[in-house]
Amino acid sequence: MVTKKDIVVLNGKKVLVTGAGGFIGSHLVEALLEKNAHVRAFVKYNSRGDWGFISELPRDVMKNVEVVSGNIVDPFFTRKAVHGCDYVFHLAALIGIPYSYVAPNDYVSVNVQGTLNILQACRDERTPRLIHTSTSETYGTAQYVPIDEKHPMQGQSPYSASKIAADKMVESYYKSFDMPVVTVRPFNTYGPRQSARAFIPTVITQALTQKEIFMGSLDPVRDMTFVRDTAEGFIAVGLCDKVIGQVVNLGVGHGDTIGTMVKTILKILEKENMPIRQDSSRVRPVKSEVMRLISDNTIAREVCSWRPMYDLEAGLQQTIDWIKKNLALYKPEIYSV
Repeated sequence: MVTKKDIVVLNGKKVLVTGAGGFIGSHLVEALLEKNAHVRAFVKYNSRGDWGFISELPRDVMKNVEVVSGNIVDPFFTRKAVHGCDYVFHLAALIGIPYSYVAPNDYVSVNVQGTLNILQACRDERTPRLIHTSTSETYGTAQYVPIDEKHPMQGQSPYSASKIAADKMVESYYKSFDMPVVTVRPFNTYGPRQSARAFIPTVITQALTQKEIFMGSLDPVRDMTFVRDTAEGFIAVGLCDKVIGQVVNLGVGHGDTIGTMVKTILKILEKENMPIRQDSSRVRPVKSEVMRLISDNTIAREVCSWRPMYDLEAGLQQTIDWIKKNLALYKPEIYSV
């Protein structure tokens, strides 16, 4: 939701977004451009010159985007990317939980060392505001619901452990150096451009191309936020002076089981009778599975004036429409980690 206040605050400001070519990052870039910010989009370097999903933005919109290709684990490049920016939104991370079981070192390098590089660059450059991205996975299985920001953190996967470490580095720079930071902790986000490593695109692509749906556990409960709402939440929290040094949850505040959401998708697609099978290779280890994630979004709502605008069915419909047009980007016949 574009507000006059946000447009005034961001008008002409230079904003760095790390992970700009990714799922949430590309939507955040769009939302920032709507508020007249000048965006420096930090994308991971590759020899193909692939900018990820920001390549989809119209050319007239891209005139306010400066794309820089590099790697968050390189401290020299990172400092150059941060130079001259008024706001830094740090989203670059390795995020797939199953892949963290087989490549934990990569998660430490990117999520911990990469975050440290951003922190030090912002400190050296005296950046006015750093907005760091956490994840609800840091909470692990809920000890109580809804989950507020005081809930204990639990490293139930190498991914969540790496994000806990990154969050604590951010906390340490605030407490040690009085850095103007805020940590945004989104709960599960879904929507157009999401990869097949997430369960909603996995269900939709299988339903569109296969005769049955293969899933892991259907029992976990998730609090699902449409990506446009998440992007607006990043901005609302990032611009809120009252939460400097704090962690702020972003979530709608209620949850559904994965099984219920699978049935909702099949209903929208008019494929209610499609068989759903459990695939053991998609089931997380018992001690690693997070069974309940439901947010307490009081701070985001009452302090930062953020409100999610999309209900689940409306968001799923937009997601389905986008995937139908971009089905070639997916491989529904294989399990993507």
